Amino acid sequence: MGKIINRTIAGAGAVALTLALAGTASVAGGHHSKVTEPTLTGFASLPAGTFVPGSEPSGSLVTGNTNGFAAPFADQPIQGFSGIADNGDGTFDVLSDNGYGNQANSGDFLLRIQKLAPVFRTNQVDVLGGVNLTDPAGKVPWKLTRPDRVLTGADFDVESIVKAADGSYWIGDEFGPYLLHFDRAGRLLAAPTPLPGVIAPETAARTGATATLGGSKGFEGLAQSPDGRYLYALLEGTVTGDAAGRLRFNEFDTRTRQYTGKRLAYQLDAPAHAIGDAIAVDKDRFLIIERDNGQGATAVNKKIYLADKRDRNRDGLLDKTLVVDLMKVANPRKLGGFGTTFTFPFQTIEDVVILDAKTIAVLNDNNFPFSSGRTAGVADNNEWITIELPASLRPDKRVLK
Repeated sequence: MGKIINRTIAGAGAVALTLALAGTASVAGGHHSKVTEPTLTGFASLPAGTFVPGSEPSGSLVTGNTNGFAAPFADQPIQGFSGIADNGDGTFDVLSDNGYGNQANSGDFLLRIQKLAPVFRTNQVDVLGGVNLTDPAGKVPWKLTRPDRVLTGADFDVESIVKAADGSYWIGDEFGPYLLHFDRAGRLLAAPTPLPGVIAPETAARTGATATLGGSKGFEGLAQSPDGRYLYALLEGTVTGDAAGRLRFNEFDTRTRQYTGKRLAYQLDAPAHAIGDAIAVDKDRFLIIERDNGQGATAVNKKIYLADKRDRNRDGLLDKTLVVDLMKVANPRKLGGFGTTFTFPFQTIEDVVILDAKTIAVLNDNNFPFSSGRTAGVADNNEWITIELPASLRPDKRVLK
């Protein structure tokens, strides 16, 4: 292919992206040096003001400090990356967040899976298309925001994604919390599946039930077993009555489309922390992003743990081993124009994917246009980094595409 395609992304605050398709590739399977600490090996960035060309206006209810971007926007922003699935060909399906921070202001944000590819040679991210999430068959039994049944950020808060062998997507939501199953074209295949005994405030407001979970604390992580049969859905917040900082990690059988009743427990380092993502390494181990709520100068705890369900110390919790402190990543090549110690000082870091046995990729959710962790007063870009680890994760080969 070698052809260079220039594309202008239309809309308020738009930027021009040069798509070098011939250079689009992940670093999976690349050559490794013998690093002794987690080391930055790739940096790419999608500008904050990047929009879906020719799409609908968005952000009519956005208020507050928008870091220089005037709302409403002429198009739908490509923003808020809250989940990622590796397509195995240098491209990735990346889930955009629910919109502008809450149900009330996100009714004109269309839920979407973006198809993206990092080009680390040029520090860019190519935008290759995507699909909107829809419910044409009427699987959602309550009234949606739009009569055409295109799903919006007022309908669901989608935060985590896995891609099944048949190309369909399982997505974790925070408003239920629900598991949602979509086909490869983004069409909902079945009614939303609730988690027994757990009710988010948005569902409580709609049904009159009592909420047992805090707002925006639903399924932030969704891991798929290597054989594809089971999903492990990790809540971001603690259920009422559980120990402070303890998160439920629930097993779901994709064949029966029911929860199995098996539940793991992940303990946060501090009750005020949150998780950003959870993915499978093998049948027993997961990578989990844990973070504080700070950004910029107040960002302190941004970590990725290896969590093991075998519970070797028999305390009833997943065993945790630190894999990388994202505030202290070695950068001897000064990639991205940064110094020899690279930091990822974002409020929300919500994407991790395993590229090969020693390499992971990590992406932030920029909460467009609100977060400004990299530079105070400037809307964050969506940054995409790869990190080489000093030791192999020994992943199940089936989790590598």
